[in-house]
Formats: sequence, C-alpha cells, structure tokens
Amino acid sequence: MFQYAAGAGSQSSSILGLVGPFVLMFIVFYFLLIRPQQKKTKTRNSMLKALKKGDKVVTIGGLHGTIMEISDDIVVLRVNDVTKLTFDRGSISHSVATTEADSKQ
Repeated sequence: MFQYAAGAGSQSSSILGLVGPFVLMFIVFYFLLIRPQQKKTKTRNSMLKALKKGDKVVTIGGLHGTIMEISDDIVVLRVNDVTKLTFDRGSISHSVATTEADSKQ
C-alpha cells in the first residue's frame, strides 16, 4: 500500500511538470503578442471615433486627403480642389497632425 501512495504522489507532480510549461508559454504569448495587439486595436478605434470634418488623413492605400463629410461608417475625402472620394471609415490608416508651420507654407 505504501508503494501505491508513493507512485500516486509522483504521478501528480508529473502532471504539473507537463502542464507548467504550457501555462508559462501562454503567459509569455499573452504579454508579448495578445496584450500589445489589444492595445493597438483600442488606440486605432479611439482614433477612428475622434475623426471629424476637416482632419487630414491617410488611407490604408496611402491616399492623402481632407475629410469633407463623415458618418458612422463612410468618409468622403477631398483629394484636390475638385476630386472627392468615398471610403469606409475603417480604411483610414492614420490622421496627419497639422502644425502652424505647415499652414504658413
């Protein structure tokens, strides 16, 4: 009976030895991959919500323009004096910060 009890104890530590590395890998993946991606997505969504008429933006395709009209999911960009293009709101890559030096040139 003593041999059975000793064998059962080593079996449970063996299971912890197998599960431990998987838990450690999950923790590493969470802090190196999952958490930064969630933070980036949250930042992008807040940027898309903060867009307003007159902002200068760049689309995912690299097109620069100024927002003329904006709704929940559609953005109309003015590319030059005449051309207006319609895009999905999610196709905006980032907003270009305008400075006073840019407006004086």
